[in-house]
Amino acid sequence: MPFVRAIGRWSMTGLIVGNVVGASIFGVTGELTRLVGRPSPLAMLLAALGMAVIMASIAEVASQFSEAGGVYLYVHTSFGRLAGLLVGWFWLLSFIAAEAACATLFVSYAAQFMPLIGHGSARALAITLVIAVPALANCIGVRSGANFCNLFTVSKVLPLTLLIVLGLIRFSGHFEMIRPAEITHAGLGGWLSAFLLLLAAYCGCEDTLAPMGEVKDPRRSVPFALGIGLAIIASIYCLLQFVTVATIGTMATDRPLVEVATVLTGRSGAAFVAVAVMISTYGGIAAGILFAPRLAYALSAQGDFPPFLSRLHPRYQTPVVAIATYALVVWVLALRGSFLLLATLTAGAVAIEYIGICAALIRLRKLQPSAPAFRLPWGRTIAVIGILICVSLLARLTLQEMLLMGITAVFAIVNWWWAKRRSFRKTEMEMASVPTP
Repeated sequence: MPFVRAIGRWSMTGLIVGNVVGASIFGVTGELTRLVGRPSPLAMLLAALGMAVIMASIAEVASQFSEAGGVYLYVHTSFGRLAGLLVGWFWLLSFIAAEAACATLFVSYAAQFMPLIGHGSARALAITLVIAVPALANCIGVRSGANFCNLFTVSKVLPLTLLIVLGLIRFSGHFEMIRPAEITHAGLGGWLSAFLLLLAAYCGCEDTLAPMGEVKDPRRSVPFALGIGLAIIASIYCLLQFVTVATIGTMATDRPLVEVATVLTGRSGAAFVAVAVMISTYGGIAAGILFAPRLAYALSAQGDFPPFLSRLHPRYQTPVVAIATYALVVWVLALRGSFLLLATLTAGAVAIEYIGICAALIRLRKLQPSAPAFRLPWGRTIAVIGILICVSLLARLTLQEMLLMGITAVFAIVNWWWAKRRSFRKTEMEMASVPTP
């Protein structure tokens, strides 16, 4: 039975904005200021222009598919199972690292009210509970998991909008031009590190493409939603970074938006922002635990992942093994990593996804030259630029981050070898069962 195509262009735009403007921006603002100083709003704008190059490639590739599957489907179709599994594993890694970053950020802001959970065994217990509750909700049923996510939707944008409005009212007449010396002070390395971090803040549009089978007229809806969505996101991010720098300057802090709210509205406003951040980060965790294990389930059902990941609970009919496995890996990363490490790891995994999508544009133009799809002017050139952007950002990864990326790639290759052998054995058994004439 086919999906009902109920998602229009404006609904798709809303999904993109809601998915991208998430928890990471609450932590990225402070790290960005630390890396490049007062010119950090300019970094937000330049990162948006770089994302526009990548989103343009995504728009062309995604418009050629009406089935569900997202990035995995695009790369699998273009380059085969191995490339598809590599991108699929990095897609899962981006989910896992992002959820772990959300968990660490939640506990960091919660420590404002309960200082005990800011360190040691109390922190570990808090992270455990933060991840376990939505995991259990999703094990009970997809409806309860979806309802759990819906509780947190509005909180993603409301506190950001409030801070932007209050900050612009207070500081709009006190704008000080950024001097060239401030731009060059961080050096090329500092700016590239900032852009790598911002990739984690701007990523997420590709996740909304997974339910493509339910989008009306993908050829037109997807490019429209990606373009308008990026414009809205960039406006929010640039204004928020401007207000942060105008309010607290280049002060180093783990909770920059709380410090901004304290200056603008006093301690009551800071408490409101802290609670909003906690709700938003928890919503991000709940959404990830709802969607990512079902990606693993789908790959298992197709024969690309081990069969046990597609086992359903006999009563609740949910992929409990996939959910539990995913939650366990998120828990381990959250205990072991800082927000900066996890956000950078998310960005590295997403960069691999974007390289796959840009390469798929070039390949699909050869495989399907007359496909009824949105065609990007100078598409191959733009795709190559997107690949070069991602490769230059990957060069900023540390040895620890590269090691985690390498382990993920090894898992993907072993997974491909296993899936290939399993498929071969299945074909042999089917041929053996056919009676000889």
